[in-house]
Amino acid sequence: MTLNDLQETKAKELATRKKIVLRCCLAAGCISSDAKGVKEQLVKAVAEAGLQDEVEVRGVGCMKLCCEGPLVQADPSNALYIKVTPDNAPAIIAALKGGKVALQQADPNSPFFTKQEPIVLANCGLIDPERIESYIAADGYLALHDAIVEMEPKDVLDAMVKSGLRGRGGAGFPTGLKWGTVAKSPGARKYVICNADEGDPGAFMDRSVLESDPHAILEGMVIAGYAVGADQGYIYCRAEYPLAITRLQKAIHQAKRLGLLGAGIFESPINFNIDIRIGAGAFVCGEETALMASVEGKRGTPRPRPPFPAERGLFDCPTLINNVETFANVAPILRRGVEWFAGIGTEKSKGTKVFALAGKIQNTGLIEVPMGTPLRTIVEEMGGGAPDGGKIKAVQTGGPSGGCIPAQHLDTPVDYESLTQLGSIMGSGGMIVMDETTRMVDVARFFMEFCMDESCGKCIPCRAGTVQMHHLLVKLLAREANARDLAQLEELCDMVKNTSLCGLGQTSPNPVLSTLRFFREEYEELLQPDPHAVPQLAAKP
Repeated sequence: MTLNDLQETKAKELATRKKIVLRCCLAAGCISSDAKGVKEQLVKAVAEAGLQDEVEVRGVGCMKLCCEGPLVQADPSNALYIKVTPDNAPAIIAALKGGKVALQQADPNSPFFTKQEPIVLANCGLIDPERIESYIAADGYLALHDAIVEMEPKDVLDAMVKSGLRGRGGAGFPTGLKWGTVAKSPGARKYVICNADEGDPGAFMDRSVLESDPHAILEGMVIAGYAVGADQGYIYCRAEYPLAITRLQKAIHQAKRLGLLGAGIFESPINFNIDIRIGAGAFVCGEETALMASVEGKRGTPRPRPPFPAERGLFDCPTLINNVETFANVAPILRRGVEWFAGIGTEKSKGTKVFALAGKIQNTGLIEVPMGTPLRTIVEEMGGGAPDGGKIKAVQTGGPSGGCIPAQHLDTPVDYESLTQLGSIMGSGGMIVMDETTRMVDVARFFMEFCMDESCGKCIPCRAGTVQMHHLLVKLLAREANARDLAQLEELCDMVKNTSLCGLGQTSPNPVLSTLRFFREEYEELLQPDPHAVPQLAAKP
């Protein structure tokens, strides 16, 4: 594959595009509602109407408004049909001919769509994720060519630093700094790992990107491998994502066939291979050292750091680990320029962030907004607020590692620093909205139960502390706890946070601490008098 081959593939793909395209969402959520049946009936209806030369029915990835799936969008009319069934196919074809049909539609000009700024999700819902030609037609692999042929590894590293991209997996560590550390670390062999072990309850950002635009991840990983001097990559994906795994496998095969992966990429001396490793769903394997242990075939438990993976990681070699969204940002940054990317977001949080919007909210689905966007814009404008005229009570960000932000702080900008000040974190991008019917102590109990079940058990503070905190929360909800129990809960939060081995234990108290901070009255109203309390003597007159 050469640049000319890439351009010819793009030109050929665009030349075969038909006048009208019906994009049918074939992401996991819509497939679960018979989207495949919808696509089959659309193809049949097009044939019966004799429109094969004018209309293309294209299976695409996530179209973002997941709560209204299955979704079908018609180009160029921009009509977006929602809750489509296979029986609706003839009516959609009739609409193409100018007929008036009574099908449910969403407004593509609503705030849910217009306030998004897609970079990671730019191809989602537009290209066919199972055809590499569709990705190439959207300028796919052009950044990889420029990196390998036109740039030195240090130039790529400089671009990552200047872009201001920070890791999208949760902690927000500067990507360029991490890449530079791996590049400088001595070692006969180096590795690149994509952490696709998305395990937060309510989160589906990485899954959707893998299902909708798998080549974007491959391209980002190969560029990273070139920059740091690695020739082998691994994608660690949980087994609960079978569609994502299938599409990744197909994408890897296609990229190898075209010489975009494997030996002699773009007819250069650069070699890079990618293999998939499937996890069994252990939440702790999202922690990078536990993930590497799992890839090596060992039990997925964390290890103390230092040494950090950038120095001694997979098989004791320098290893670069980034998550799906981080790698998906790499090619657009090189293709469109570091100044463009750095001009989006805030001073310290550059670019955009993908969120899975879920919970007690009208519009659930995927959104991508510039860093610094206020929570209120996301929840009330894009999400449409609470259903049935309810009021928003809180927003949980960061999953089990995050915290609950109360309604009075909805004007907080979504960036790393602002969320941390409120006792929460950005996390990988889960965002769960709660209305006034939600009991915050129950929310804390749910997340603590999750952390308790997912603890690997290696360190005592997490193994035992999460069990004891969960026990106290259950006791509170049963109205059997007193003020001493509440004080003990707070002491345990401090102990587990400051003495656990890895991020699972260190952040597990966050939902409790944040709800105690902003909704303490809900804890206190559950307390019972302490039968062992020493009675206070009445003051003498």
